[in-house]
Amino acid sequence: MADIINQGNEGDLQAQIEEVEALSAIYGDEWCVIDEASRIFCIKISDDLEEPKLTACLQIILPPDYPSTAPPIYQINAAWLRGPERTKLANSLEDLYVEHVGESILYLWVEKIREFLVEKSQSSDTVEHPEKVNVTAEEDVDDDDEEIPDFRTLKLNTENAHLFMDHAHDEELPPIKHGNTITDRRSTFQPHAAPVVTPRQVKMVLEKLYENKKIASATHNIYAYRIYCEDKNSFLQDCEDDGETAAGGRLLHLLQILDVRNVMVVVSRWYGGILLGPDRFKHINNCARNILVEEGYTASTDEATKTGAKAKRTKSKKTK
Repeated sequence: MADIINQGNEGDLQAQIEEVEALSAIYGDEWCVIDEASRIFCIKISDDLEEPKLTACLQIILPPDYPSTAPPIYQINAAWLRGPERTKLANSLEDLYVEHVGESILYLWVEKIREFLVEKSQSSDTVEHPEKVNVTAEEDVDDDDEEIPDFRTLKLNTENAHLFMDHAHDEELPPIKHGNTITDRRSTFQPHAAPVVTPRQVKMVLEKLYENKKIASATHNIYAYRIYCEDKNSFLQDCEDDGETAAGGRLLHLLQILDVRNVMVVVSRWYGGILLGPDRFKHINNCARNILVEEGYTASTDEATKTGAKAKRTKSKKTK
């Protein structure tokens, strides 16, 4: 059995090597090797090679069992790609994978994204009203960071590849709670939370939230989730910046510190035109923590302090 698995892994590795060589030849300088040993790559995709109007960066990790039994783990970085459009593109990539399970998929993914960019650039919203491509001034400030792909969120879990294969449509939509807003210098932040136990429920929550026109119009909808897998005694977790560089990773880190499980938190931000700098991350995390406390996923700071003090007194009495 072990020999069969090893043969499978060797076959996958050879397929990956051949696929990467082909992509490097096809795309030239657009294809970039980030960490060959860890199988991390990225490619810059644009709607037009001569005069690009829209670009996106596809960041990829190839798991050991790709392409035989697992899809690539990916992230698309594009400040203009938000909300329903991001969901639509993700779904189209998932559909492509399902149609070609066991085959090398990266070329099809790249060309699907390019096709999406071309359609977007040709739409009236982009051509006639370029100002509607919503990029905040703070994202311009962070442009230097976007030149260096951030793979921290991708490395968090290479076990989430089966997310693509989860097609259980009989699951119910989890109840979604909406928290209180925080407003600072005309920027408004609002948290939303829902209990989730499967990746399918994560998608359902996002789709439901985007049905709300106000939430769909937010400049950013940052989210993170953690699902505890009892059979593996491990967590399935992921996050999304939605154009607010590094915000998703920070939000997931908060969930990890609080050790919450089976919950998804989304923080909507409506940018008010005034730069907040690092304060925006503070507001995002404060929003998230507030709704987690309100919904009973974690104790408030006061409650945690009281519990700690009580435990300390009990221990002291036992010592005496």
